[in-house]
Amino acid sequence: MRSIGGMSGNWSWELLDAQRRPVTDTPGGGTFPTQSEAESWLGEEWHELLDTGVDAVTLREGDTVVYGPMSLQPLE
Repeated sequence: MRSIGGMSGNWSWELLDAQRRPVTDTPGGGTFPTQSEAESWLGEEWHELLDTGVDAVTLREGDTVVYGPMSLQPLE
């Protein structure tokens, strides 16, 4: 079972448009030392990401998908 926080120090978000294609012209926050820090960053930035065309995100630890794609669209 994966431990929360991990030890790789290489957590990142893959930013995706509505067709689930990578968005590369928007700052993605780079890499984070822990899963918690990556998730905190997303919690602070998701509105701005949505405004720039990001529709969904996938959390990665290195090359491994942890979860996603996860929509950034608010629930109605």
